[in-house]
Amino acid sequence: MNMTRRIVPVVLLLCSACSYPSPDVPYDLILSGGQVLDGDGHPAIYTDVGIRGGKIAKLGDLSTAPAHRRIQVPGLTVAPGFIDMHNHSDFTILVEPKAESMIRQGVTTMILGEGGSAGPRRPGAGGGRAEGVAVDWTTLGGYFARLERQHMATNIASYVGEGQVWSYVKGEVQSPAAEGELEEMKKLIAQAMQEGAMGLSTSLLMPPSSLATTQNLIELAKVAKQYGGIYSSHIRDEGEGVFRSVQEAIDVGKGAQIPVDVIHLKIAHKKLWGRMNEVVAMIQKVRAQGYNIQANVYPYTAGQNNLSAIIPPWAHDGGREKMLERLRDPKLRERMRKEILTGLPNWYNHYLATGDGWAGMLLVSLRHERNKPFQGKRMSELIAARGGDPVHVLFDVLLEENGSVPTVYFHHSEPDMQFALKQPWTSIGSDGSAVSPDGPTGRSHPHPRYYGTFPRVLGRYVRELRVLALPDAVKKMTSMNADKLGIRDRGRLKEGNWADITVFDPETIADRATFEKPHQYAVGIPYVIVNGAVTIENGRHTGAMAGRVIYGPGKR
Repeated sequence: MNMTRRIVPVVLLLCSACSYPSPDVPYDLILSGGQVLDGDGHPAIYTDVGIRGGKIAKLGDLSTAPAHRRIQVPGLTVAPGFIDMHNHSDFTILVEPKAESMIRQGVTTMILGEGGSAGPRRPGAGGGRAEGVAVDWTTLGGYFARLERQHMATNIASYVGEGQVWSYVKGEVQSPAAEGELEEMKKLIAQAMQEGAMGLSTSLLMPPSSLATTQNLIELAKVAKQYGGIYSSHIRDEGEGVFRSVQEAIDVGKGAQIPVDVIHLKIAHKKLWGRMNEVVAMIQKVRAQGYNIQANVYPYTAGQNNLSAIIPPWAHDGGREKMLERLRDPKLRERMRKEILTGLPNWYNHYLATGDGWAGMLLVSLRHERNKPFQGKRMSELIAARGGDPVHVLFDVLLEENGSVPTVYFHHSEPDMQFALKQPWTSIGSDGSAVSPDGPTGRSHPHPRYYGTFPRVLGRYVRELRVLALPDAVKKMTSMNADKLGIRDRGRLKEGNWADITVFDPETIADRATFEKPHQYAVGIPYVIVNGAVTIENGRHTGAMAGRVIYGPGKR
């Protein structure tokens, strides 16, 4: 008899038995007595959650199981940690690694890299967008390595930004991409995908991304597709050109045969309010044809850009310094003034879009002593205080602020936003950043979404207005975003998945941040767990830095 045949099954059985801990091995942590939402949209069930080695080890009755720690959560909802599909913490996470404004609203994973990602960067290209950041990397992989060395409270993933590779290849000059330049961009995207990017992201509203043609975008997106990535797009025009811009995102998806996620779907022009049903119909039509076109939404009727976005596109050619030169030229100032007040073909004009003009703009951050009193106030208030022609006041303020004033624009409607929010293919993304009232970022006056996006959905749009059912809302924050990105071991409370968990009170969860007082933490979220580590306990940060870099499917 061949003894090998008898031994091998026994060895396999022994190895199999060794791979599962004994029932007597204590869990690191058990959450007991809560109602569990799995993230797939199913109704809540009452069960315990056992965590071991940073992962969900068991869902079931663990009332007698041994554990190093047990947290009783009766009356609370236990959900997967929220995945923020659209986040701008690329640089703020380096100065705010505790990610207070995000982790305290239940976010355990942030997806970065819209248009301008942290890499690739040319050596000596300058610092980041937050104070205190020393840029010591040149590639997206180098940025990931920096995060791994530093540690952070949330998980991080990133796209490679089309605008980033465009600027890397072409600099600040506004001109179409030559064939050779496009090939260089493709190589940079391929490298970033191999380093772990989740896909290609665009921000087509302003130069340099606005210079890319639809065919350029298709060719670049094909590279991301080769590595299993997606195409995430801040479309070219969210105002009068919203229909053709949504169609362009669809065309890129079709042309590159790549999944598409439209960033913060909205109609941002008062004259088109009420037509979100037409935008939705466009997307539903192509989805019915088998194309994977989705979108994300934030639960506010105001967005954030820069005051410099009001300046016509041609005036940005050559970068910020060239724009400032043009703002000093009396003849060019008059040309810009006319175009701001009347518009240009195929240009999304922020001034005209708000419908309320200068009163529809809230100034987020100002540095010049003359302007600091107006931080957190409307542009109309600053103009009234100075007197004179409003557009020339705009030019002067931009000159005083070195060409950059982060600004909130009130430009879309509540009914349109709610209609988009209800669609089964829209998920949640904050468009915010990790900040804190007492940290280096506390001096700014940010959009309240930095602190309140996810609790606002659960408090206002689930509990109060009943726009969404609770299981569906949680799905939009968790498994939907994981599935878009191909993250298979997060976004669901499932045995074997990483233990990213948010515990909240469905009766009290709410946002507290307002446009007037944005630096206010949400309430009703007593516990947040990241990779098995309790990071928020009784509503306070424990100091845990258990976040990891989540790499895309093309990582080598």
